[in-house]
Amino acid sequence: MRKPIVGIMGPGRGATHADIAVAYELGQCIAQQGWLLLTGGRNEGVMHAASQGAKDAGGLIIGILPGSDPVGISSAVDIPILTGMGNARNNINVLSSDIVMVCGMGCGTASEVALALKVQKPVILLNASDVSQAFFQQLTDSPVLVAIDPAQAMAIAHNLFNSTAQLLPSPKFSLER
Repeated sequence: MRKPIVGIMGPGRGATHADIAVAYELGQCIAQQGWLLLTGGRNEGVMHAASQGAKDAGGLIIGILPGSDPVGISSAVDIPILTGMGNARNNINVLSSDIVMVCGMGCGTASEVALALKVQKPVILLNASDVSQAFFQQLTDSPVLVAIDPAQAMAIAHNLFNSTAQLLPSPKFSLER
């Protein structure tokens, strides 16, 4: 079975100190579990903090970048994927993640949460205002999960990974033509 991929999404330039601290700790926790971290890959805000936290804990970090050149990549990213897609890369971020953890909120982050809810990916919000929580909850019949800190977010993720095999489909190979 493959390793879980946990996407950490959040603001770049608009990230608060609290968002950055939570993202760094989450990155560490994800790496300590042996899970793969996926971020937006840039050298700013939540993306860089989560990547650096995972890197400091010996993790593997995948960065899905908006541009087609390596400028602005977080130094903590191990596998940069240059998309040349701008904000459309948010779809790749969401679809490639088994769980989406969200630290803070901005326009790009809101689009990632909405995409995740649309494709029924589990979303765990951290540092989300009551307004953000209510907004996203009204978009779906499934519960929008909220964690008060990284430890609770990790506990929720463990429960999700342990309760459903659908989060981690096994690769299917066929020799038939």
